[in-house]
Amino acid sequence: MIEINAYLSFDGTCREAFERYQKVFRGKIESSFTFGETPAAEHVPAEARDRIMHTTLKIGNHAIMGSDTPPGQPYEAPRGIYVSINLDETAEAERIFRELSEGGQVVMPIEKTFWAERFGMTVDQFGTPWMVNCAGVMANVEAGAASS
Repeated sequence: MIEINAYLSFDGTCREAFERYQKVFRGKIESSFTFGETPAAEHVPAEARDRIMHTTLKIGNHAIMGSDTPPGQPYEAPRGIYVSINLDETAEAERIFRELSEGGQVVMPIEKTFWAERFGMTVDQFGTPWMVNCAGVMANVEAGAASS
């Protein structure tokens, strides 16, 4: 078995981002600890002790993980990637896209495309780029044709 998860990096906003993602995706933060809660806490500068060293958000059978940048390491915004969310229900795709877009920047509005009932791209208020894809009815039609 292999499992591939997105691991998101933040510049001091990991806790806030994952609390937001927990609401958007209706998931559950399973674990979260700060740099100040590690065995090396005595070596962590005071201003970095409340930063998140690691957190995991479970969403159904999937997970996204993340952290703030470690002390002394510069933060770099994500470039050249998107976290892709794939859904079956159009209304749910639109809700998630809308909620991820709040306070962020819509790159491509969510709309019907030639490959999906809905597709949109956004960068959320924390700088994480997202693609929301809903195959919807089209996926069911193609699946039926493939099995014939």
